[in-house]
Amino acid sequence: MADSSKDIQLRELKDMINDLKKMIKTLQATVDAANKREEALTQERDNLKEEIDLLRKKLFGTSSEKRTLDIPGQLNFFNEAELEQDPKAAKAEDLEALLPEKTGKKRKARVTDAERFKGVPVEKKYLDLSGEDKLCPVCGTPLKEIGEEFVRRELVFVPAKLKVYEYYSKNYECPQCSLSDLPVIKKGKDGRAHMLYGMASAGTVAWVMYQKFCNGLPFYRQEKDWKQYGVAITRATMANWVIRNSEAFFLPMYEYFHRKLLERGFAMADETPLQVLHEPERRAQTKSYMWLFRSGEDGGPPIILYKYSETRAGDNAVDFLHGFKGYLMCDGYSGYNKVPDAKRTACWAHIRRYLTDAIPKGKALDYTQPSVQGMLYINQLFHMEDVIKSKDSSFDAIKKARLEKEKPVVEGFLSWLDQQDPTRGSRMDKAVTYIQNRRSYLSTYLEDGRCSFSNNLSENAIRPFTVGRKNWLFCDTPNGAQASAIVYTMVEMAKANGVNVYHYLTYLLEKLPDDRMSDDELELLAPWNETIKVEIERRANESNQSYVCFLQVLFGEYCKIFLENVASPNWRKLQGTGWQLFHQPDSHCRPYLVSIG
Repeated sequence: MADSSKDIQLRELKDMINDLKKMIKTLQATVDAANKREEALTQERDNLKEEIDLLRKKLFGTSSEKRTLDIPGQLNFFNEAELEQDPKAAKAEDLEALLPEKTGKKRKARVTDAERFKGVPVEKKYLDLSGEDKLCPVCGTPLKEIGEEFVRRELVFVPAKLKVYEYYSKNYECPQCSLSDLPVIKKGKDGRAHMLYGMASAGTVAWVMYQKFCNGLPFYRQEKDWKQYGVAITRATMANWVIRNSEAFFLPMYEYFHRKLLERGFAMADETPLQVLHEPERRAQTKSYMWLFRSGEDGGPPIILYKYSETRAGDNAVDFLHGFKGYLMCDGYSGYNKVPDAKRTACWAHIRRYLTDAIPKGKALDYTQPSVQGMLYINQLFHMEDVIKSKDSSFDAIKKARLEKEKPVVEGFLSWLDQQDPTRGSRMDKAVTYIQNRRSYLSTYLEDGRCSFSNNLSENAIRPFTVGRKNWLFCDTPNGAQASAIVYTMVEMAKANGVNVYHYLTYLLEKLPDDRMSDDELELLAPWNETIKVEIERRANESNQSYVCFLQVLFGEYCKIFLENVASPNWRKLQGTGWQLFHQPDSHCRPYLVSIG
């Protein structure tokens, strides 16, 4: 029986309904996908806005991570509404408990002129009366001197001067033997033969090193400076001086410092990029790295070592720290995990940095922000560290105080961390991920009072290199990069141990350490040696921080720079064209160019 028209119409309606349902389902899926895409784009936009705000803050804002804390007892007054609206936010009284106690800061004493010019020789200048003024204006009787009175003090800079020292040997002959066929002749000998590479002696090389690696003055600027004194010393010449002499005479000290560092129980590490132009089979734009390894706060003399490598691979740290067994403080770089016998400790300054970057713009005092809450925990720990270090001198006392005061705060911070569920991809998400990945290292510093709380010491030690890099920009060759690491080590070792950098470099180049010396002999040249400190201080006081530079010119057995005075034609010729050598067969000389302050 054929379907009635109503049945046909009913089926058509049902089919239409099914088609509409499918269409609705498809459209709903499209809408849901669009909504998800919109949410993802919105979140990406918010994340990018966070990045832009962070970059603007780093570019234009303050770089300090310190924050001005509220006055205890006033937290509810400013943030009560926000705290009540967010039930997940920490309680105000709990946050108040994390605020460091206000301590009265002692005003720093003003530095006196005597302290400011300590170590600078003092020359008295007298303001005297003329002949007629020494007569009494009343009766004309000659005045009698009754004493002196201080009037004023001024600092005088004495520019460097150039001189030439010519060394001649005194020759002696036996008059009796001269009558025979075997005359006896003796010549005066130099007490210390010249052994440095190139035509430079200790003072010159030390000054060039000091200018570049301590003052950040590139070789091309030093080249111009030497020209002002009428001497043509090219940047290539100075580079060769530094490379060859540092590898020959500083490397034994460098390796000795390395051995001493491996004997310590506490070490710190950091690394920073470096561009080396002519590395084998590598593009000039490829990143190389300068590593920084130093001793910790264990009470021993500070040791600071730089190391150049082509890559940032963790094997570089493994090779350098081979044999080290102790606590290793470093940043979050996972390459340090490869060091087998080192016990990692986390840097709380890096953790604070991540949370600081996660604070939204204009929300630094909004305690409903998770990043601000985390900052309160860490600021409390930093405050406790300052108080404990200022009060407790022994490492056992520091450990005891940390366990009593800081451990509960660390545990509270970790408990707070577990409650965080930030938006994926946000700055806070990156901060939480960074901290969670280093969770096992956060409490390591509590195990020993000699453990450092942050890696700030190593960051401060590597900063001179990063500042100097802004001036000289790159190293030309791997040999130059290696020499830079060695010289920076000597410079920072001198600074850290409180000795004059220039005079210490000069002293080492005079003593010429070599790999045949024993550790006991090298110990006598270390900057923490008290005898060295006394000697360097004596030199600094005698020279008043001036420098004495020698340039040795060798030209076979007989050579001489003919220079009698600055007005001579030969001096003008020397200034205009560089070194002019004059052969004088009847003399035996070792000429030096000397710069004295």
